Amino acid sequence: MRLIRFFYNLLFPIVLLALLPGFLLRMLRRGNYRHKFGQRFGIYSKRVLDKLGEEKRWTWIHAVSVGEVMIALKFIKALKEREPDLHVVLSTTTSTGYRLAHRQKSSWLEPVYNPLDFLWSAARAVGTIRPKRLILVEAEVWPNITALAKQNGASLALINARLSSRSEGRYRKVKPLVAPLFNQLDAICVQEEEDINRWLSLGVRREKIKLTGSIKFDNESAASHAVRDFTPLLRDFGVPAEAKIILGGSTFEGEEILLAQIRDQLARAGHSVFLILVPRHAERGRQILADLERHSFQAALRSEAPTGQATNILIVNSTGELRDWYRCADVVFIGKTLATNAKGGQNPAEAIEVGKPVIFGPNMQNFKALVRQLVSHQAAIEVKAPEELQNHLERLLENPEEGRQMAAAGMSCLEVHRGATARTCDILQKL
Repeated sequence: MRLIRFFYNLLFPIVLLALLPGFLLRMLRRGNYRHKFGQRFGIYSKRVLDKLGEEKRWTWIHAVSVGEVMIALKFIKALKEREPDLHVVLSTTTSTGYRLAHRQKSSWLEPVYNPLDFLWSAARAVGTIRPKRLILVEAEVWPNITALAKQNGASLALINARLSSRSEGRYRKVKPLVAPLFNQLDAICVQEEEDINRWLSLGVRREKIKLTGSIKFDNESAASHAVRDFTPLLRDFGVPAEAKIILGGSTFEGEEILLAQIRDQLARAGHSVFLILVPRHAERGRQILADLERHSFQAALRSEAPTGQATNILIVNSTGELRDWYRCADVVFIGKTLATNAKGGQNPAEAIEVGKPVIFGPNMQNFKALVRQLVSHQAAIEVKAPEELQNHLERLLENPEEGRQMAAAGMSCLEVHRGATARTCDILQKL
C-alpha cells in the first residue's frame, strides 16, 4: 500500500492539473466557489479549529453531493439516537451539498468541505479532525485520507456502497492497485446481493463485505419526516385545484424543455395539466427559466413571489425539498434518464415511497437492480425514447387507478431495503 500511495502522490497533482479546466468551469457555473475555499486544503477558521480541538471523539462522515448528504443525514439521525454523545464532522465536495449539510449545523455536527487528497492537505484535515471513525457514503475512497485516518487509529467504513458494472470493469483493470485500497476498510456495506460478487472480483476479502440493503431506499424512517405541504404555494401561483400535476424530479439539461413541450401538447389536447420541474442542480433554475421563456413557455421560479401573471410551469430552485414536492404530483418523471449528456439516472425510491407512479428513461445504470425489479413487477414504466413519454404520461393522468396500483407495487419492491439504516448502524457500532 505504501508503494501504491507513493506513485499515487506523484501522479495525483498531474491528473488534477489536467482536469482543472473542467473543474473550474463547473465551479464558475455553479457559483459560490470561493466559499470556505481554504477548507479544500485542510485550512480551517479559528472557530472550527476551536470546536474540533475540544476533547471530543469526532466521527467523520464524507458525502459527495446532495444525494449522498441526504443519505448521510438519515444515517446520522439514526446513529445519534443510539449514541447521544455522537459528534460528527460532515464533509462534502459540492456547494449544493454543503448548503444542505449546513442547515443541520449544531453543537455536535460541523459541516466542512472535503479536502483535496494531496498528502499535505489530507494530513492537515486528519490531524485537525482526529476522527475515531471515517465513514464514506456510497463512493470516493481517497487513498491519502483513508490511509492517514487508519494510521491515526480510526475505523473505516463505506456505507450504502455503490459499484456499477461499468466501475467494476474499470477497477478490475487495475485490481492490484485498488484491492489494497479497499481492503483498508473495516466494512463495506453493500445494497444488493449481486453487489457482493462485484466487490469480491476486485480482491476485497469476503469478511469485510456486509449486505445491509440501501439506506436510500429504506423508508422505515419516512414517517418521521416533517412533511411540508406545498399546495398553498401552488394556489398562489395560480394552479387550479383540479389540475393534474406532472413533476420532473432531478432533471438535467434538455429534459426540462422536453417536459414543457409534452405539457403544452397535453394542454392542447384538452387536459388541465401543470408542470413542476425540480432540477438536479438548483443553481440552474434561472438558466432553465431563460430557456423556457426563449421557447415561449410561461414559467416561474419557486424562489420568487408570484407575480399574478399566468404560468403553467414552476421551477423549484431550492434544495432538500424534493420528497415533499413529489407529494404534489400525479405522475413523476425521474430525471437524468433521457438527457443526451448524462448517464446513471436518479433515485426513483422517494417518489414511490410517497405513493406516486414513476416513469424513467433508459439511462438508469446506477439503479439497475432496483429498475429491473420495478419494471418486472409493473411498478414503474421505462420509456426508450422521448416520444414514448407523452403517451404514458397521458394514460396515467387519465387512469389514476393504474397509477395507484403501480405505486403500491413499487412500495412492495422497496420492502427488502426496510431496516437498512438500522443494520448499517449495527455494523458501525461493532467496529
